[in-house]
Amino acid sequence: MKTFPRPHRRALSRCIAAIALAGAFIGAAPAWAQRESPMATIEIRRTADGIPHVRATTWRGLGIGFGQAQAEDTLCTLADAFVTYSGQRSLYFGAERKPHTRSTFGNATNLELDFFFKAFAGPEAVEALRREQPADLDELITGYAEGYNRQVRALQQSHDVAARHACANAPWVRTIGPEDIYRRMIAGALAGGYTHFVPEIVNARPGAAASPAPADKLSLSSRLNISVGDAHGIGSNVLAFGQAATGERGSSVLLGNPHWYWGGPDRFYQVHLTLPGKMDVAGVSFLGIPMVMLGFNNDVAWSHTVSAARRFGLFELTLDPADPTRYLVDGASEPMRAQPLNVAVRRPDGTVDLVRRTLYRTRFGPVVDLGARNAALGWGSRKAIAIRDINADNPRIFRNFFRWDQARSLDEFIAIQRQETAMPWVNTAAIGRGDGRVWYADIGAVPGVSDELRAACATPLSKAFAAIDPGTPMLDGSRSACEWQSAKTSVQPGTMAADRLPSLLREDYVANMNDSYWLTNPAQPLTGFASILGGEGHALSMRGREGHRIAGELARTGETSARGLAQRLMQKTLEARSYTADQFKQPLLDGACASGDVALTSDDATPGQSGGAKAEAPAPAPARMVDVRQACQVLRKWSNRADVQDRGALLWDAFWERLRKIPERALYTQAFSADAPLQTPAGIHAADPRVARALAGAVEDMARRGWALDTPLGQHRFARSEGREVSLFGGCDAEGYFTSACVTEGDYTMGELSNSNTYLQVVYFDKRGVQARTLLAHGERETAVTNGPGLAAVARYARKDWLRFPFREEDIARDPLLQRVIVRP
Repeated sequence: MKTFPRPHRRALSRCIAAIALAGAFIGAAPAWAQRESPMATIEIRRTADGIPHVRATTWRGLGIGFGQAQAEDTLCTLADAFVTYSGQRSLYFGAERKPHTRSTFGNATNLELDFFFKAFAGPEAVEALRREQPADLDELITGYAEGYNRQVRALQQSHDVAARHACANAPWVRTIGPEDIYRRMIAGALAGGYTHFVPEIVNARPGAAASPAPADKLSLSSRLNISVGDAHGIGSNVLAFGQAATGERGSSVLLGNPHWYWGGPDRFYQVHLTLPGKMDVAGVSFLGIPMVMLGFNNDVAWSHTVSAARRFGLFELTLDPADPTRYLVDGASEPMRAQPLNVAVRRPDGTVDLVRRTLYRTRFGPVVDLGARNAALGWGSRKAIAIRDINADNPRIFRNFFRWDQARSLDEFIAIQRQETAMPWVNTAAIGRGDGRVWYADIGAVPGVSDELRAACATPLSKAFAAIDPGTPMLDGSRSACEWQSAKTSVQPGTMAADRLPSLLREDYVANMNDSYWLTNPAQPLTGFASILGGEGHALSMRGREGHRIAGELARTGETSARGLAQRLMQKTLEARSYTADQFKQPLLDGACASGDVALTSDDATPGQSGGAKAEAPAPAPARMVDVRQACQVLRKWSNRADVQDRGALLWDAFWERLRKIPERALYTQAFSADAPLQTPAGIHAADPRVARALAGAVEDMARRGWALDTPLGQHRFARSEGREVSLFGGCDAEGYFTSACVTEGDYTMGELSNSNTYLQVVYFDKRGVQARTLLAHGERETAVTNGPGLAAVARYARKDWLRFPFREEDIARDPLLQRVIVRP
């Protein structure tokens, strides 16, 4: 009989500690063979890398186990997040400070976030969301809050210093209720809309002397070019191969590869949830979401990428000349609805004040003052702008995920997606057991803005705005006919119907790397859809081109089984090839290396800094000569890959970053063509002197950082965990790496501010059922990439050691690292 280790003591509350007699179960048959035992209603089993497998006999019990397990690993991050969603950051952390990690709600101050969540995640919004959830899901949510609270109380009462989280006795760590989970769900829903402009919404007010300063330094165009959060790099890869690629009838393979947050409230958490006869699902979700959002059960597997579609829109308001808080619709004056808000703020001396503010809403949505980003979009005496987020009125998102967790076929999965039309800001790809087809869809909540409505409701301002951002619709708010349209079959007012949204079933492959739906499969482009969905005939990203290169190569390998294709896919996913180097390195070096010395002037500034003389600037320095011969030698020898030992990847990053400053029409000899989207733009004007100067500038950039030109990548790209520096592979979108490892602001150290490869899964089905291989790059523990406990998963990812996920009971029982806790509700 298998003997398991004693339960892990760091996570035990006094209630659970009393069940130390669980050792009686550990030495006997598995707990779920003892179904009569009242103690066996909730079980948390942890396998390799600390992955929890939670099993229970009720939805509430399943939630309790999940809430406790997640709090064991991420209590401080969760507690901080619940303060955010309840609008209390200013009370605990000060009004002007900001969260120390990145998230989907951007770079706003604590006070701005407090007003935002008070406005959009208040009691009315919570109750509206709760009403639309099935009773089973509400029970799961209630149980999660209870399980989280058990861990909070246990840690606050524990005397085991080694087991305690650093925040255990912080005043902001509190117990929660189901309403906190619903607020967390609202935050996730709004990530593709209102959270783009938190400061501009909560600071908007009539008669302001000046528009509120933006929370970041981005132009409006650049800001809108970031689909989620406040930094480039958030996205994902997804590839799904059907029976024409696997060579095995009725089989398919899925790669899910999100590029997401390594720290903060939106990071992924891996879990396996089992309620016998009801649900048996594994995968990941955001912290605080008690279900699987991306993963697999024994019959279906699915993944997501951030969609190119707009989930929000703007309306140009014509104000009543007599009152800037009234606006005209069809010639009649309507009052804005004033929403008074109060936020408690702790001052430096410890006193607490109430700060009051008023949010202004219109029939089209809240007023947003974008005047600091573009003066024409401020709240003036005649004009103002309203913003509407389609997901502010979409209660179906997590109900949809809950149903997917229990889906029993690809057809059922597809039917759920069409019925709910709920996905908030993501594309979906999926496969099914015994099914040789693969599914792609951007079927979700999308504003009902046809191109015809956009044209009919254009104003001079909206036409000018289209030059800044052609994706976001700006409509004439002075006419009721310009409100978003509802189709007869729409499940939500103001949305497009499912049959007007892009989807595709294939037997070879579907792919998305955050480009539009258009080129999901090059053999069958998706066309004829409204431009709000992301557009057609546009150039793919370099990562997108690399993804299709990989997909096409794998689809043509002549494989004879899903298992064989899955093995190839796991290797290719982490190969870390630079598409730009493969395509352009040789001609670039032929041009840049023609002369060993390159002249640079002060105009050749570091990327991101101003170059050239300004009005107050000193006279330009004389030209300086830079020897590029060693750089040429390093890059010629480089393998075009970003593995930890590769010498040249760091130099290529610096070189390509400078080349991107050259306009595409001057850099490439062949412009993008929709007739050859996987091959263009192509060719390089290598003789352009700016190419050689870019290489010389890269040489200086490396010297400025004190790095040798042939420094191995892993010497600077690493994560710190348990006192070790774990070297990591991969690169950024811009250089065309499918394998993502990209840190903002030029720092190569990976940590809680990174957004890169996170959870990876390769899934297929055989006679036994689901077969899954997974990786969680940043680990389960919130401390895993901040030099604290949690090394195992990070080290596994670093060595590219895909985990054979123990999904079936016998696989869990055989795990040599199995630990088990039995929880009595």
